[in-house]
Amino acid sequence: MAAADSSPEFIFRSKLPDLTIPNHLPLHTYCFERISKFKHNPCLINAATGDIYTYGEVHVTARRVAAGFHKLGIGKGDVIMLLLQNTPQFVFAFLGASFACAIATMANPFFTPAEIAKQAASSGAKLIITQAAFAEKVKKLPQENQGILKVIFIDSPPEGGCHFTSLTDEAKEEEMADVKFSPDDVVALPYSSGTTGLPKGVMLTHKGLVTSVAQQVDGENPHFHIRSNDVVLCVLPLFHIYSLSSIVMTSLRVGAAILIVQKFDINSLVALVPKYRVTIATVVPPIVLAMVKSPVVDHSDMSSIRIVLSGAAPLGKNLEDAFRAKLPHAILAQGYGMTESGSVLTMSLALAREKFAIKSGACGTLMRNAEMKIVNPENGVSLSRNQPGEIYVRSPQMMKGYLNDEEATKGMIDESGWLHTGDMGLVDDDDELFIVDRLKELIKYKGFQVAPAELEGLLISNVHIVDVAVIPMKDEVAGEVPVAFIVRSDGSNITEDEIKQYISKQVVFYKRINRVFFVDSIPKSPSGKILRRQLRALLPASIPN
Repeated sequence: MAAADSSPEFIFRSKLPDLTIPNHLPLHTYCFERISKFKHNPCLINAATGDIYTYGEVHVTARRVAAGFHKLGIGKGDVIMLLLQNTPQFVFAFLGASFACAIATMANPFFTPAEIAKQAASSGAKLIITQAAFAEKVKKLPQENQGILKVIFIDSPPEGGCHFTSLTDEAKEEEMADVKFSPDDVVALPYSSGTTGLPKGVMLTHKGLVTSVAQQVDGENPHFHIRSNDVVLCVLPLFHIYSLSSIVMTSLRVGAAILIVQKFDINSLVALVPKYRVTIATVVPPIVLAMVKSPVVDHSDMSSIRIVLSGAAPLGKNLEDAFRAKLPHAILAQGYGMTESGSVLTMSLALAREKFAIKSGACGTLMRNAEMKIVNPENGVSLSRNQPGEIYVRSPQMMKGYLNDEEATKGMIDESGWLHTGDMGLVDDDDELFIVDRLKELIKYKGFQVAPAELEGLLISNVHIVDVAVIPMKDEVAGEVPVAFIVRSDGSNITEDEIKQYISKQVVFYKRINRVFFVDSIPKSPSGKILRRQLRALLPASIPN
């Protein structure tokens, strides 16, 4: 129901003044705008090999990649799939796509072949850049998808395959295509499930991502104060917009060094921090939990860390307090955002150059050049401070829309330009946002998105299952894990293990079903919508704490 015309509208804004953001620039131009100041400074550090690339080398390599794309026939608006773990080549290829006015779609390399094929087809990918370890997953794609021109490997290619150096060694910067640029051109196409449904391509533009980065690190008092002499840990997967925006692009903008780590391991982390004098760690709650619980942290030199920013999922007050007791010298703060918003919506002002006092459990305050309101989901009325409701945001950083899905886009962004996050929160008297609940169905496993609809679609295709609902269950390590409520077919004796195995063969590890509960029926509304709250209420009685 729409809000009554007489109802006042409460709109929240940043505590910091708005900026003049140069979002008319291409993303790569904006990120490298100050390169003359730090051309010879370290830009990318590959933790796996120790290789260091300066800002000048990264800039030249990205331009050569763009020229290589042009030679392959990749032009403006064409899509390149990055199926990579964290590597310098991921950054080279992403920036190369920006220089070429192409689009990078980022896929999880641990997806199954079917999941990769689905995203390649949906995005219209013409080129795939990957690693030899994932060769088997993509070897049939060029035959099955005639739009894919080539698969390129950053390491040892299989027989007949192409190496990444074919892009950089056989092309010169001057051979880049001369393309007409628009700030509204799409540059990144991550996939997200939004508030409901199956994964969809999120169209992020040059204008949107420039805005997002500027909101974080530009201005006299930047919201996220990264310095040019900082070393920023990049252990979160680069195919996640949080890592790409709040680690890579923010660091490039200010001239900081980025330490690229392929995967998280607490023993490796405590060795890397003192070796490279890491000063900023951008993480997710499971990494904070590991740092709190691991005894190796107690006997390691973590003194260089001055900032730990946690995002992608809420961080509880108790865990925050335990971390601060363990690393009292480091500032621990939270941010909140979503893929559709181009990453960050709110961030703690404890990270600003001129810091503000913050409260434990808060997700920060709204970024500059943005608006937020809290809306009663029952009647659409905007709410004042300290009243929980759905979080709406409006900002130039937001997505252009979902790829080829106008209906889903309209369901996410209303006619007035407000993005409906599907999260429930409140703004307190100090403008700090607290997340209190979630309207949307999405499950967050260690910050990764799991769409219940995707798993339900796979499960219902099993002849032994007549109805199903997938919901999140709290988990200390992962945050949430998927669990399934199953109605068996008449006469079926399918077991929990058989259902788990059926799913595990078809999906990436974090989408696997953790528990199965057999029920006589799935509770639904008169319109047929699954009543997930009723199922969540059953979990404490079914699962030991």
